[in-house]
Amino acid sequence: MNERYLDELTQVMISLKTKPVTRAFLKNILTPGELEEICTRLQIFKLLKKGLPQRDVAKKLNVSIGTVSRGARELKYGEQGFNKVLQ
Repeated sequence: MNERYLDELTQVMISLKTKPVTRAFLKNILTPGELEEICTRLQIFKLLKKGLPQRDVAKKLNVSIGTVSRGARELKYGEQGFNKVLQ
């Protein structure tokens, strides 16, 4: 991943001040499938943080257990971004 591009994207995201502008930006920059995947991933993290078992999360969100397991690993071993946001 190009760190310069990631820094630029991060700066753009920080500059988004309102919900409508942020929603429009996300809809412009992501495909519908990418946006849906990111929204689902956020729900996975939220449900796991609440203590819901992985199989229940998978069933509730209609995703594979593998998708939920990857989310669980990211919460445990990742850069902790979601843990900081979801406190």
